[in-house]
Amino acid sequence: MTREEFKEKFGVIGRSKEINDIVDVIMQVGKSDISILIFGESGVGKEVFARAIHGYSNRSNNQLVSVNCGAIPEGILESELFGHRKGSFTGAIESRKGYFEIADGGTLFLDEIAELPLTTQVKLLRAIETQEFMKIGAESISKVDIRIIAATNKDLQREVESKRFREDLYFRLKAVTLSIPPLRKRKSDIELLVHHFINSYALQNKIQRPQITGEAIEVLKNYTWPGNVRELKNTVETAIALSRDGILTEDSFMGLSAIVEEEYATRNLPVYLRKSSEDADRELMYRALFELKKDIMELKDIVLHQGQEMFNHNNKPDDEIKSLDVLEKEAIQSALDKTRGSKRTAAKLLNISERTLYRKIKEYDLSV
Repeated sequence: MTREEFKEKFGVIGRSKEINDIVDVIMQVGKSDISILIFGESGVGKEVFARAIHGYSNRSNNQLVSVNCGAIPEGILESELFGHRKGSFTGAIESRKGYFEIADGGTLFLDEIAELPLTTQVKLLRAIETQEFMKIGAESISKVDIRIIAATNKDLQREVESKRFREDLYFRLKAVTLSIPPLRKRKSDIELLVHHFINSYALQNKIQRPQITGEAIEVLKNYTWPGNVRELKNTVETAIALSRDGILTEDSFMGLSAIVEEEYATRNLPVYLRKSSEDADRELMYRALFELKKDIMELKDIVLHQGQEMFNHNNKPDDEIKSLDVLEKEAIQSALDKTRGSKRTAAKLLNISERTLYRKIKEYDLSV
């Protein structure tokens, strides 16, 4: 099977070098039972690659069982993974198989593996290493034959260093690691994905295939896609649903166009990465304030060239610079005045959360 045949058979969409390299690795190790750890941001399509690995493996005739570890309450997680016997705890009115037993002979895909509590990680490690587990309430050990594929959007090495993930389990899972790049780093795949989503939507909804213009494709390519492939799919499907003539144009993605223009406007502004959401909000406000200051200085230059002294009254120096706190206060008050005191609208204008806006209003004792 060639690389292109693999991608067509297992639904891997992309022609970028990054995707081709990942497919090559999968074709190299897919037939073995070695554990694979898939890393990537939310929405990059980690489950697509897990399904491709299983489909290419010698276990493809058996089940692929997908488990979202972060979606299962901690109180029932062990029962969900390993099963339980009737009467083993309150509410256990019948015996039940766990995901390990259901996946016997096939592949168990553990998505969001970093969300597992440490106590469960200990039992999971033993089950993976020995291919044995004990159901809750059982008196004997059950044996299984499964392959493990795990996925996460977190840096597991950092989780290990922070004592939130067991080092031994991490090394057991990362025998082979596939890093799926975010969509913003493989923009050559966007057009291919767009046409795939258009075809799929038309087929599923039994409509004539919509057309898309080159300008619309460029808008999609220039967007950063924080939600990755999942966001692109939802955006394309929404545009099709709202289209009246079956043609997707630049106007079909007006919201993205506005965001792209804003990104271009601020791309040269200083960026300082912080840890807390509150600091992130403050950074966004500072970016807006720096851009506002830049516009003001440009206007000053224009007026000065026309021989006017608009910005020099009261004998203030032309290059006077206000402190960030003063600029921040003025920006907040201006936003509140413009929105007639609507805090929600003002927060949107400032690109900060309402919680941060309320705190700033109190801090600067602003009138609303």
